[in-house]
Amino acid sequence: MNKQARGVAAHSSVWRFSPVVMAVHLLCAGALAVAVSPASNAAEPAAVSNTAATGVRHYDIPAGPLSTAINRFVATSGVLVSADGALTEGKRSAGAHGQLAAQDALARVLAGTGLDAVRRDDGSYVLHLLPTTGQDAILPAVQVSTNVLDGTTEGTGSYTTRATATATKLQMSLRETPQAVTVVTRERIQDQGLATVNDVVQNAPGLTFRRFGPERAFFYSRGMYVDNIMYDGLPVSLDSSNLSQDMLATDMAIYDRVEIVRGATGLAQGAGNPSAAINLVRKRPTKVPQVSAGVSAGSWDRYRAELDASGPLSEDGSLRGRAVIAAQDYGSYKRGESSKGQTLYGILEKDVGSSTTLTLSALHQENKVRGNGFTGLPVASDGSDLGLPRSTSYANDWEHWNKTTNSAFVGLDHRFDNDWRVNLSAYYAQAELDMQGHYLNHVVTTGIYNQLGARNAHQEKQTSVSLYANGPFELLGRKHELVLGASYRNIDFDGNSRQGLTLTGNLNLYSFNPGAVANPYIPLRDWMDSKITQQSIYATTRLNLADRLKLILGGRLDWFDYKDTVNTYPNFDANTPSVSAHNRYSVDNQLTKYAGLVYDLNDQYALYASYTDIFKPQNYLDASSKLLDPVEGRNYEIGLKGEYFDGALNASVAVFRMDQKNRAFRSTDQTQCASYPTVICYSAAGEVRREGVEFEVQGAITPNWQVGAGYTVAIARYRKDANASNVGMLFDTDTPRHLFKLSTMYRLPGDLQRWRVGGSVYRQGSIYNQGTTSGVPFRITQSAYTVADLVVGWQVTPKLDVRLNINNVFDKTYYNALSGLVNFPSNVYGEPRNAMLSARYQF
Repeated sequence: MNKQARGVAAHSSVWRFSPVVMAVHLLCAGALAVAVSPASNAAEPAAVSNTAATGVRHYDIPAGPLSTAINRFVATSGVLVSADGALTEGKRSAGAHGQLAAQDALARVLAGTGLDAVRRDDGSYVLHLLPTTGQDAILPAVQVSTNVLDGTTEGTGSYTTRATATATKLQMSLRETPQAVTVVTRERIQDQGLATVNDVVQNAPGLTFRRFGPERAFFYSRGMYVDNIMYDGLPVSLDSSNLSQDMLATDMAIYDRVEIVRGATGLAQGAGNPSAAINLVRKRPTKVPQVSAGVSAGSWDRYRAELDASGPLSEDGSLRGRAVIAAQDYGSYKRGESSKGQTLYGILEKDVGSSTTLTLSALHQENKVRGNGFTGLPVASDGSDLGLPRSTSYANDWEHWNKTTNSAFVGLDHRFDNDWRVNLSAYYAQAELDMQGHYLNHVVTTGIYNQLGARNAHQEKQTSVSLYANGPFELLGRKHELVLGASYRNIDFDGNSRQGLTLTGNLNLYSFNPGAVANPYIPLRDWMDSKITQQSIYATTRLNLADRLKLILGGRLDWFDYKDTVNTYPNFDANTPSVSAHNRYSVDNQLTKYAGLVYDLNDQYALYASYTDIFKPQNYLDASSKLLDPVEGRNYEIGLKGEYFDGALNASVAVFRMDQKNRAFRSTDQTQCASYPTVICYSAAGEVRREGVEFEVQGAITPNWQVGAGYTVAIARYRKDANASNVGMLFDTDTPRHLFKLSTMYRLPGDLQRWRVGGSVYRQGSIYNQGTTSGVPFRITQSAYTVADLVVGWQVTPKLDVRLNINNVFDKTYYNALSGLVNFPSNVYGEPRNAMLSARYQF
């Protein structure tokens, strides 16, 4: 199937319908998919392109990657340019400037690249290689004939991508993937000022994050907790400690894009929740030299600097490298809080012959936070808001939260002549955390708030290894695809903690002195040592049943083993543990299933249906003292996807249902338990169902206008529970059931083309927690709210770009996260209005 190169093919002259109308049709109905003829209005593009090709315009295209320069040419001229993606890969352009005709501007963009442009009858251009010395004839125009898709987004200027492989390890376009997929591209990361993974989650449709204190953020997809993260397709657990994110390299300076597959993703990750696969895809070395530097300064004395250098390290280009350095020094809107961090990333690629590539990379990241607490702000005994200022903090001067992460990656990729490929990759990470801070205890019956001290210190090591082969095969006269693989994961966690030291009794919430309490000695007593091992084999195939019908089938077998040793002391002064426990459980031959059906209605629209599942082992015993079956998550999804303007715009609508079965609940009659009264027994009979619908658009609405938008409705209810009164009630009420997100950037036309304007909108529905503490009922709420951000960018010179981000423009006051209980409060405010001015220089 011939396709134009992503990031080079233009978006204007091939458009046959109003893009806004297309998006609305898809998102609201999709009923016109079959009726629309791809050839209608076929004469229209030629007239547009011919007119554009003869006009003289002002061009200001900076030097840089050739694909980016061609995109800028297309946006200014309105003239289509198409080429094989391999022709432009790794090439750079000197740019074009001044009042020029389209053909002259394009000639300047291509100067020195070894490429030429041939004009078609409709006014568009196709690129081809210039003949080498000694050739008498010009080579024929090159059309895209390769089936190899590349998902790289750096330099494309786009809010979408050509392909992803996160869901199945099969490289497919978004339209061909039978699940809801979002790609947060490099352009979107830079435009919206997404500095951390938390920012990306906040920006991506269907995802939310909750803060359980200043440094503890947890991710959710469609309301389900995300307990794994992926680095270049290798899964790493976020669920090994209650502090979370220990293994998460959060700085976005090192990533090309983030691929997000929502729903149950057991085929890709193994054990986990039916939430999402969040795949962080790192930047790779480029084939031509490029160096950029950026600095930022913003509200509350926040400062940041980045340096990114990439290119060949040998004369023949077979050895390439890239280094990224980022450092920051941030103040905060909260009194007394500050942080310093740095990121060092290096990667080498070596072509071992023409078919094999060896990759080595390393990462060091550290972050030191001062003046922060372990949890958030208090609420009243009935859960009502105390109206505390957003700058409120009860952290003492000596409180800290220090984290260091070191990781290494090695990959070997070999490509055979028959289009088969074998990939071996391994990832190792080690994280260390040391924190000492406070948390609040609210005595509901007296109204007193006590400030208590806590300390945590732990080390965590994770290893993830993957080996797989994929390629085509023929059966019954048709070509199909197959993936065969195996993986191994190991997690080793060693943690020490202590909590309960009284720092301040009867704390005055409205008159707090951060220097009143001296730095206490908190000995580390409680400790936990745990190890998790997971091994798997899997297979996936994409069967070409008919020209328009594809069936994707997958299966995975997992062997999971967990063991730990825990010592817990009864109180702060005790020297002898009250609990010393050894736990071990395992799951063998656990089968995870995947099935997806995709039917192409035409070249733009596809209908799909899919079933995916995932499992999560649990450490509970039934009445016979046997381990409960794993919790099983099942995701059913049907949807319609559209791909417009040669892949420049993707849109989708999906209806989903997620069932989580075998949830443990405590047996009502404990006397029937075999180990009664020593051990509590449970029954694997709990069930939660989450149903909803999602709409999404990502990519170019017009040549100058990039958009990423999504609306999610996800409602979860108990279907079975130990408490019969819960059946039919809402589950996890502090997760928003309605979620709308919009990110956009528009480059102004004509003489104002150096300027671009955009921003984002975040809207979520109301959330709450309710219950009873010490006989006092409470309800903690956050009503629905909207937060808007603005972005203004200016291309000062071809090499210098300046951007201003203003966040929370209307200075909305809201809670990002709510306390689950009133006696251990943890409300966290969202950031007030703030600004960040950034400048980036391309050498």
